[in-house]
Amino acid sequence: MNEKFESIEMLSGVTQEGGLRTKKIFKSSENNKPLITIITAVYNNESYLEECIKSLHNQKYKNFEHIILDGGSTDKTLDVIKKYEDKIDYWCSKKDYGIYDAFNNGMKLAKGDYLGFLNSDDVYTENALEILILYIKNNPSKDFFFGSVKKHWGILHGYKPYKIHWSWAFYSSHSTGFFIKNEAAKKVGLYNLKYKYSADYDYFFRMIVKKKLNGLGTKKNELFGIFRRGGFSSRINFFDHFIEEIRIRLDNGQNKILVLFIFIYKFLKNIKKL
Repeated sequence: MNEKFESIEMLSGVTQEGGLRTKKIFKSSENNKPLITIITAVYNNESYLEECIKSLHNQKYKNFEHIILDGGSTDKTLDVIKKYEDKIDYWCSKKDYGIYDAFNNGMKLAKGDYLGFLNSDDVYTENALEILILYIKNNPSKDFFFGSVKKHWGILHGYKPYKIHWSWAFYSSHSTGFFIKNEAAKKVGLYNLKYKYSADYDYFFRMIVKKKLNGLGTKKNELFGIFRRGGFSSRINFFDHFIEEIRIRLDNGQNKILVLFIFIYKFLKNIKKL
């Protein structure tokens, strides 16, 4: 409990902050109970944030810390956060450069052995962290895990890393289902804010192809969370998303001829959307 609280030094521009850490209360790993850091980025989402918070704080596995990064909301988001201040480990409100900037700030503040990302639109299933801990205990050498998640049209599950070289449909989800060792995350680095829409693709390319980290996907029926309609990714223009995906491959040094084939194939396949 004598750990120095470093939020002010680490995050400039904070206008408000609170939570257990500001009261000098810090959590840590216990025997056979690794500390899980959950990072939630939010901006003007008073409608769904409370449900998101409850889904985490009602988990059967309790050794987690919750960090909430608010991007300077102007609605009643901060009222919702303050309502749960005695259960949130740290929260702050500051202007940022979007969701990936908030994720970076959360990663800088994380004290857990593993990191997870729970968007304010989404929720965990009640056994999500229990399933995660079981996978961690049975696969201690794995750097990350992709849990299955439910979207309105079906369940995303599995992990096929070889597909990353020509398709981004190689994993279940970024937020909600994705957990990574803190030490492994430090090897990958932060999200590149050069990419507005798909910095997670760049992150995964570096994680899998460049750093060669090893991961595992859960079974289809081992559901980690549920995505709500209308989230961040659903509001992105297809063309902008498409062009940025190609840039990510080129910037990471992928073979230009292969990237050209990917471009032509996806262009023809989605020409009506373009």
